[in-house]
Amino acid sequence: MFKIDEVRTHFPGLDSGAIFFDNPGGTQVAREVMMRMQNYFLYANANHGGAFRTSQASDAVVLEAREAVATFLNAARPEEIVFGQNMTSLTLHISRSIARLLQPGDEIVVTRLDHDANIAPWLLIAEDRGCEIRWVDFRPEDCTLDMQALEAAINERTKLVAIGYASNAVGTINDVRQAVQLTRRVGALSFVDAVQYAPHKLIDVQELDCDLLACSAYKFFGPHTGILYGKYDLLERLTAYKVRPAGQHTPDKFETGTQSYESIAGVLGALEYLAGLGTGEGEKLERREALARGMQALESYEEELSLALLAGLQTVPGLKLLGITAAERVGQRVPTFSFTLEGWNSRQVAERLAAEDIYVWSGDFYALEAIARLGLENQGGIVRVGLAHYNTAQEIDKLISVLKQLQAN
Repeated sequence: MFKIDEVRTHFPGLDSGAIFFDNPGGTQVAREVMMRMQNYFLYANANHGGAFRTSQASDAVVLEAREAVATFLNAARPEEIVFGQNMTSLTLHISRSIARLLQPGDEIVVTRLDHDANIAPWLLIAEDRGCEIRWVDFRPEDCTLDMQALEAAINERTKLVAIGYASNAVGTINDVRQAVQLTRRVGALSFVDAVQYAPHKLIDVQELDCDLLACSAYKFFGPHTGILYGKYDLLERLTAYKVRPAGQHTPDKFETGTQSYESIAGVLGALEYLAGLGTGEGEKLERREALARGMQALESYEEELSLALLAGLQTVPGLKLLGITAAERVGQRVPTFSFTLEGWNSRQVAERLAAEDIYVWSGDFYALEAIARLGLENQGGIVRVGLAHYNTAQEIDKLISVLKQLQAN
């Protein structure tokens, strides 16, 4: 049984009494993260590569965090993990390196379901290198990606396919494994945006066989830090845009300049928290097994919450839920639910909910293409309610009650 009361004790931010349904934009931070960051400042606050104690301690913390992230994603080696400011910055950074592999007439495949961080970098390098962009559409009725269209878009001229693991706007989980297989057939590179998937389900980059994958620790209970995974041989082959003293090999060449080492220490804390969810008292497990158990427990509980939220939203008059709405298909989405409410624009709904200490996002969430495809770009976008494993059924009940009150007044 998922011990929700115990889980909530790990998140001091929940003590405010607010209901945090803003999780797709950034989750609350686990106490383990704060402890790791505090300890960094107390005992390891230094730049890297020094001969003295605090510098060596800082080096050790970052190495341990890199190893932990490699285990979390099941990377083949720690050197395949690159830290940066956030997923967007890392994607823009690596896209510049990938651009050097492209020639005029080459093609890049992107989808209309993605966050702009997995679209705009590729549009920019396509413009720089004279490449063509192939767009893949999704079905507005359930916001699922058109996999036949994806297959048709990938051909011998394709050099890169960019796809999201889960939609930040409507929660749809894409068939990334099939997308990677299609990409592999033509010898193209695959880039996966896993920002919205990572907080909810376990990732295995070796099983996916993707070339590159990015996520953000502040979406899985950690600090504002981005993470890029890349196959070692590919990262070694790519030219990094860096200062000359930076290392010549991955990950050093992509982490040019001083990193936020305290935040990287916090990433380690987030993964220690998640591993703790899967470890019983006195039990000793390998980190990957503990993480797998923790993520499975988290996922099962979130599915229960998703079914409750799905059922509740469908009872609100005038509410139109976007994406997958069938209860039997709840496993095909992450617990991010978006809707429009008749008579209200999304910002008004968010403000009225905020007045009741219920925090949700409104707008387009940088999913520009998705909102435009749904015909909502001139209507203020949508309301987004995102669950995390520290939310409760009682919080969902309050949300539904307030939404019904809005329609009653």
